Amino acid sequence: METSPDRPRHPPGTGPGRRRAGRRHRTADRPVTLGTTAPPGPEDRTPGRRRATLLVLGAVAATSAAALVAGLLSWSPAPATPARALTGDEVERLAAARVSAYRDVRAGVRVAVGTAAGRTDLVGWVDWSRPLAYLAVGGPGAGQDRGLVQADGPVVVHRRDPTAIVTPARPPLVPPVDRWRLRDRPTGRRLDGALAVLFALAADRVEPAEPLRTGGRWLGRDTVGGDPVDVLQAALRPVGPRGRPAAGPTGRPEARDTDPRWWVDRDARLRRWAGRLDDGTPVTVELDRVDRPTPWPVDALGGRPGLPRALTDEEAARLGRLTTRLRAGSGAAVTVTAPLGTAANLRGSGWLSWSADVSYLSVAELDTLGRRTLRRRDRTGFARADVPVGPDTAAPGPPLPPPAGTGWRLDGRPADELDVLVDAALQADGRPPGVDTAVRIRGDRRANRPVDVFEVRQQGRRLRYWLDRSGFPYRLELRTTGGLWAQLDLSPGPLPAGLVAPHRTATSASRPGGRHDAAGGAIRPTP
Repeated sequence: METSPDRPRHPPGTGPGRRRAGRRHRTADRPVTLGTTAPPGPEDRTPGRRRATLLVLGAVAATSAAALVAGLLSWSPAPATPARALTGDEVERLAAARVSAYRDVRAGVRVAVGTAAGRTDLVGWVDWSRPLAYLAVGGPGAGQDRGLVQADGPVVVHRRDPTAIVTPARPPLVPPVDRWRLRDRPTGRRLDGALAVLFALAADRVEPAEPLRTGGRWLGRDTVGGDPVDVLQAALRPVGPRGRPAAGPTGRPEARDTDPRWWVDRDARLRRWAGRLDDGTPVTVELDRVDRPTPWPVDALGGRPGLPRALTDEEAARLGRLTTRLRAGSGAAVTVTAPLGTAANLRGSGWLSWSADVSYLSVAELDTLGRRTLRRRDRTGFARADVPVGPDTAAPGPPLPPPAGTGWRLDGRPADELDVLVDAALQADGRPPGVDTAVRIRGDRRANRPVDVFEVRQQGRRLRYWLDRSGFPYRLELRTTGGLWAQLDLSPGPLPAGLVAPHRTATSASRPGGRHDAAGGAIRPTP
C-alpha cells in the first residue's frame, strides 16, 4: 500500500498499529524490545537534561579515578631506591651537622632508649654551650632511674622519684632544690649512655669529611616536623664537648647497617638521630629547635648561669671587709649540702663560731640510714665520731654538749673537701679573700635577701662567697675535685651553750700553742 506524503508519520511503537509493550520480534536477526522509549532526538535534549548527563559522566569519571588509585595503592611497588654513596653536598652537610647544633646553643629533646616494656623515655632540654642536660626520666623500663636528672658533661646528679608517672612530661623550668645526689655514670648503659649521645651530637668544629666520603651512605628521604630531610648513615664517631670522645661507633672505611642514622635537613641541621649504645640497646633522639629555654642548673652544678665580670670598687671593698664583718658577730647556724661522691652525698647541720674558732656539725649520707658522723674543728685540728641515729631522722643537729669519750678520731689535716670548706669558712675572719682574683658571678637571693655571688681562686681552689649588702656570707661554696659545688648555708644568730665544750682526746690536751677557755674549748691566741 502506498503511503501518502501528507499522511502523518508516527514513531515506531506509537501509532495505531503499535504492538503490546514488551513483545519481541526479530529484525535482521537482532532482538528488539518493543514498547520502550526511543532515544531522544535533537529536539528533546534540553539544557537541564544536558547538565544531568554531564553530572552522570563526572561521577563515572570520579569512580574510575578512585578505582585507579585504589589499584595503584594495592599494587606491590618495585623495590625502594637502593642505598648509595653520599654526594659531595651530603658529605658536607653531615660533617657540619654537629656544628650547626652547637651554634643553635640548645634544643628540646625527646629520647627513647630500648623498646617495648624495657623502654626508658627522656624528655627535656640540652644546652651544648655549657654543656648541660636537664631531663625527666620515665617510661616502662625506667626503674630506679625514674625522676629528674641533670648532667654537666661527665657529672650527673639525679633526683629519684619512684612515684613519677610512666610517661614523662617536660621537667619544671626551675628545678627542685632538694634530694639531688651524685650518680655513678657507667659508660654506655641506658640513661648514662643516652646522655653521652646527647652531648656528642654537637661540636665546636667540623668533623673531617674524608671518612664520610668512603663510608657514608644515603638511605632515602623523609620528613621531620613537616620539613624534608635526607636520611644518612655513617660510621662517624662524634667528638663531644670539651674535646671528650663520645660513646659510639668508631670510624670505618665502609658503612654497615648497624651504623647510626642521621636525619639532616637542607640547612645541615640535625633533626633526628638513631643508633645503638655500646651494649646494643637501640636509642633514638628527636631534636626540637622551637622549645628551647635556658636550662637552670641545680646548686650542685653551680646554680643559675650568670655573666662573670670584674668587681666594682664597692664590691671589692665589701669583699675586703669580710674579716671585719665576721669578727663583729659571734657565729651562725650551719646547713651542709656536700655531694662529695656517689657514696658520700652528705647532708648535715650544726654551728660555727668565729669568736671561738670552732665548728660542730652532724653529718649523714643520704643512702646510709641509722648512722651519722659528728664533725668538730677547733685549734687542735679536725675530729670525728660515728654515732647511731634513729631511722626517722636523716641528719639531726649534733648533741650538746659534745659527747666525751674515746670515740673521737683526731686528725691535724682535713679528711675530705667538707673539712676544707669548713676550714675556709672559719679562716675567713682572719684572712680576707683575694680580691685581685675575684669575679662577680651573678646576683641571687639567699634567706630572702639579695646577695652577690663572688668567686675567688685561692691556693688552687675555687670558693664562692654569697654576700649581702652588709657583707655577711649567707653561703660559702667549694668546687670539688668531682666537678660539683659543696655548700655551707649560714644563718647568723646566737649560739647554743656548750658549743665549745671539748672532745676528750690526749692530742687536744697535749697540743702546744693553744689556750683554752673556762669550759676547756680551744681559743685563738689574742693578736
